[in-house]
Amino acid sequence: MPMHAPAPALSPALDAVFSALADPTRRAILSMLLEDDMAVTDVAEPFQMSLAAISKHLQILAEAGLISQEKRGRVKWCKLEPDAMREASIWMQGFGQFERLDLDAFERFLEAELQAIEVDPPAA
Repeated sequence: MPMHAPAPALSPALDAVFSALADPTRRAILSMLLEDDMAVTDVAEPFQMSLAAISKHLQILAEAGLISQEKRGRVKWCKLEPDAMREASIWMQGFGQFERLDLDAFERFLEAELQAIEVDPPAA
């Protein structure tokens, strides 16, 4: 049986991206932000959870670099940072069975996830 070299360790930044993407609420939020920047209150609107819970999800996405947040007046806005997925895409390409990250396909995937959540909302 041939010996294979161990897979390279994931970086903490890549771990954070995959961890953030593991949650369906956070994937739904990313899907929403594909359209445009959104105020935190607008992000929270479709979910049946508290603003504090949404803020925790947004914090995890921001810590992973997947979104950025800025205050404009009294309103906190969220913006998608798609380049944060570049390292994850490169890592997946290392398996040879994945093509380069197709952002259109990824957008369709996120939209499908959002629709699934809207039909069957997660428990808060």
